[in-house]
Amino acid sequence: MSEIEPLELHLTLTEEGQTAVSLLATHTPLSKGRIKQVMQCGAVWLTRNNGTERIRRAKRLLKSGDQLHLYYNPKVIDQTPPAATLLYDGKEFSVWNKPCGMLSQGSKWGDHTTLYRWAEQQLTPQRPAFIVHRLDRAAQGLMLLAHSKKSAAALSALFQQRRIKKIYRATVHGLFEAKQQPLTIETTIDSKPACSHITLLKPLPEQGRSLLEISIESGRKHQIRRHLSEAGYPIVGDRLYGGSDDREDLMLCSYELSFTSPFDGETKQFRMDDH
Repeated sequence: MSEIEPLELHLTLTEEGQTAVSLLATHTPLSKGRIKQVMQCGAVWLTRNNGTERIRRAKRLLKSGDQLHLYYNPKVIDQTPPAATLLYDGKEFSVWNKPCGMLSQGSKWGDHTTLYRWAEQQLTPQRPAFIVHRLDRAAQGLMLLAHSKKSAAALSALFQQRRIKKIYRATVHGLFEAKQQPLTIETTIDSKPACSHITLLKPLPEQGRSLLEISIESGRKHQIRRHLSEAGYPIVGDRLYGGSDDREDLMLCSYELSFTSPFDGETKQFRMDDH
């Protein structure tokens, strides 16, 4: 049988006691086994009492008036996420090495290739995971996850107050020649303030490249990639802002995170070199 095309379905229930699996099997060409897989991948949503959430449990009973939403795309569902590595489990939060190719955040079409979903399935004991900052899909390195709404709020507040030090490393095209270091770039991004501080770590003259260290005071979308590209030093592997046909992975790494823990008051510092 040929693969079923992507489909989007919205159903309003008029009867009590049905399950999402049975209902979707009736209204789509998908098998019950495939629907269960789709639910685990986070592509089935339930709206009840003006709130909408993903549902994964196949036997959950639905109520009259509920709205069931299916966002099915086989290309999304059949993706296999690369493995992330747990570096530290502080119970209230954890620190991971997110690999290139893994998402920070899901979409309505699924979240099984995200770091937080990976963590929910891999941590012992199991617990929910919440993202408190993001890292580009193409980038790799350190990411924090919170494991309760309370801890997520506390860590998010640290990011908003710029009390978490974030240091990145990037290999760029060109020999970095800033006379004064760090070079500070404050070009706005999407009409919002953005500030990046760039320091040369090591010139790579034989390759015509430079290894840079970057600290940021803001966290705009693709900030480092855009600032470096605008400065004439696009990151190796950046096919979006690099203006080239690089076939290498994006050479951008979230290298260091340090902060005072809101949970025990201790200074926490995590570096890629330490793991």
